[in-house]
Amino acid sequence: MTIHPRQVTPSLLHIDSILGRLTGADALREVVRFLRMEFPQYGWVGIYRKVGAELRLAAWEGPAPTEHVRIPIDQGLCGQAVRENRAVIVDDVATAPGYLACFRDTRSEIVVPIRREGEPIGEIDIDGQQIAAFDESDRRFLEEVARRLTGAVEASPEEPVAGP
Repeated sequence: MTIHPRQVTPSLLHIDSILGRLTGADALREVVRFLRMEFPQYGWVGIYRKVGAELRLAAWEGPAPTEHVRIPIDQGLCGQAVRENRAVIVDDVATAPGYLACFRDTRSEIVVPIRREGEPIGEIDIDGQQIAAFDESDRRFLEEVARRLTGAVEASPEEPVAGP
C-alpha cells in the first residue's frame, strides 16, 4: 500500500509533537502507537535498540507481544537491516531466507535502521498481514521517522520491554 504524500507531512508533524513532549521509552511507545493507528497496513510496529551485538525491543504496538525481544544482529531481517545498514522490504516473508517468524498472520515486513552519524543504533520493524504491504513510499516515510527517533532511542533503556 502506498503512503499518500498528503499523509506524510501531518504524520511527521504529529511525531515531532510527540517527541517535543515525551522522551526516551515514553516517546517510542507513543510513536509506535501512532504509526499503527494511522497506517492500517502496519499490523505490528516495533522499535529495537542496538546494544552490542544484539537488538533489544524498546517499544511495540500490536495485537500481541513478540517472543523476539532480543535478536542477535546476525539473525533475521532485523539483523540484516543493521548489518547492511539499509532498509529491508520483504514482500512475502515465506520466501525470505532466515526470516524469524513472530506471528502466523505476518505476510510482509519492512525494517528501517535508526542511525546516529550514519551508523545504526536501532531500527523500526513493521509487520504486515498482506503480501507486499509495503513499498518505497513506506521506506521513504519511515526513514524520515527514523531520523527523528535517534535521541529517543539513545535515551531508552537498554533492557528489552515485555509489553506496551
